[in-house]
Amino acid sequence: MPYYHDYPEAFSPRYLSKLQRKILDCPYFTVNNLNRDFVGTKGFSIVFRRSHQSVVEREFPYFKPYLDRALQADCNAFYLNPLLLKTGSRVDPHIDRSLRSYCKTIAPPALVSVLYIEVPPDLEGGELILNRSAPGHKVAHKGQVGKIRPQTNTLLIFQGDLTHSINPMTGTGHRLSLVCEQYSLEEWELEEIPEFVVESRANITGKAQKLRSGGG
Repeated sequence: MPYYHDYPEAFSPRYLSKLQRKILDCPYFTVNNLNRDFVGTKGFSIVFRRSHQSVVEREFPYFKPYLDRALQADCNAFYLNPLLLKTGSRVDPHIDRSLRSYCKTIAPPALVSVLYIEVPPDLEGGELILNRSAPGHKVAHKGQVGKIRPQTNTLLIFQGDLTHSINPMTGTGHRLSLVCEQYSLEEWELEEIPEFVVESRANITGKAQKLRSGGG
């Protein structure tokens, strides 16, 4: 089974342009709330269960076409985040498990989907590296299963238990993507995950704020 699939020209140019504008204008979009593996990046994150996808689409309607296309039917919990890299940004090797802050024993996602919204035409660096080995271990070349140069409007889906990283960007411009970790959880695990939460370091209404659904 392939480690990843890519789907070029995934959306209309009009939708891609709107998505880019809405993300960059979003008040939650600021220095990333992700861990130290994400160096010099910007973004925000949305945690939600399948049952609350409609809440995400109500609060962030510009994400709906992406969610309709990317979300897999057998997944029930999601970690969605726009991710912006610029000159000097990089993402160090890691395995996604962002919902671990809510459920400590959670396994990696079933898959990760990435839509490349903006890629500089003269991009230098910024390639996504996929590897079978664990972070922190020396990797022989045979461990690498993908080196993907981003292409605007390509939807990429890769196996969720792969170690991955993004090479440092050394050229000009921005590399903007929309990433979704997709989990297939047992019922007891799902109970630990918020129904809907926005995570951001943005200072909104005088304090760092999390937007939550009622009772979430």
